Amino acid sequence: MTTRRAIWLAVLFGVLIWSGIQPKDQVTWLLEVLPVLVALPLLYATRERFPLTTLAYGLILVHAVILMVGGHYTYAEVPIGDWFREAFDGTRNNYDKLGHLAQGFIPAIVAREVVIRLGVFNSRAWMNFFVVSLCLAISALYELVEWWVALLSDEAAEAFLGTQGYVWDTQSDMALALLGAIAAIVLLGSLHDRQLNDVQKDQTG
Repeated sequence: MTTRRAIWLAVLFGVLIWSGIQPKDQVTWLLEVLPVLVALPLLYATRERFPLTTLAYGLILVHAVILMVGGHYTYAEVPIGDWFREAFDGTRNNYDKLGHLAQGFIPAIVAREVVIRLGVFNSRAWMNFFVVSLCLAISALYELVEWWVALLSDEAAEAFLGTQGYVWDTQSDMALALLGAIAAIVLLGSLHDRQLNDVQKDQTG
């Protein structure tokens, strides 16, 4: 195991264990960290035959930490979100908005990596359109899951939804995911291409 991989796993499991110790709401914690628990075995299973770039792995770790911190406190009560609300005289804890921005930003790089390496598109324009559309679809699916949870569980609904009385919460969540996906392509596209070239050289060399 490389040092980089060991550090990645140490951070992931360290935050995961911490988040699971007396979380604010057990059901909400499980719902929030479930994507991490699903992604981890998939990343392990593909680590040799389809290793991702350092950029992709790093962003996945950041996203996992965001989810696990939100799961521990619930998104409406994450301390750093309260600090920003007080510092800027806001009306709500906006940590959830960081999560939804990441929900577009980080899957965009992962999706981009998969379609480039599999040669799905010949056109970069169509590839970018697909990646952004996929991220927006993921965001929409997540909003539907939140709705279903709200219908099935009155107790966990408010903590999981985290609307905090904001009537346009769903729409703003999806808009942030869309913005995040576009920003990832624009800001990280060149860096990602260089790392992809390095991965392809390693596999062919």
